[in-house]
Amino acid sequence: MGTRAREEQGFGLVELLIAMTILNIALLALVAAFNSGALSIRRASRVSTATVLADTQMEGYRALRYASIKLDVGSATPASYLADPAYTPLTPPTDPTDPDNVTQPGCPAPTSQCTASRTTTGPDGVTYRVDTYVAKDVQSGRTLKKVTVVVRLGTDLGNSLAREVSTFDKSFG
Repeated sequence: MGTRAREEQGFGLVELLIAMTILNIALLALVAAFNSGALSIRRASRVSTATVLADTQMEGYRALRYASIKLDVGSATPASYLADPAYTPLTPPTDPTDPDNVTQPGCPAPTSQCTASRTTTGPDGVTYRVDTYVAKDVQSGRTLKKVTVVVRLGTDLGNSLAREVSTFDKSFG
């Protein structure tokens, strides 16, 4: 009986099973790390594309004169547009010639600057929604126009990928 206990038959199989289990766990951890990295890269790509879209939209406003910074009151506004904290209820202008008005039927600016909400396809082939908000803001007794551009993923309108805010003073154009 003592010689049987000292024999090593079958231990090679047990060692092989333990080694395979350890390798399997290590490989699964490696695959999970690659998957997590791929998701992070995809998210970073979408955020950078959304930032470029927001910058492009804001640069369009920076090229306009103060009196032309308006939104078309007739443009469609989806429910997720109205739920954003940057949204302020727009009222029709009392005097269309007043440069402080933020709404106007038939906006004089290029179409992308007048539309409150538009959908576009980014260079990555993904659909994004660009929402623009224009509101009056008074600071130190001066009337300003505050433009907020929010870019959302076309399939997930609840979360914003990029948000850019800029104020415009009528003394600068």
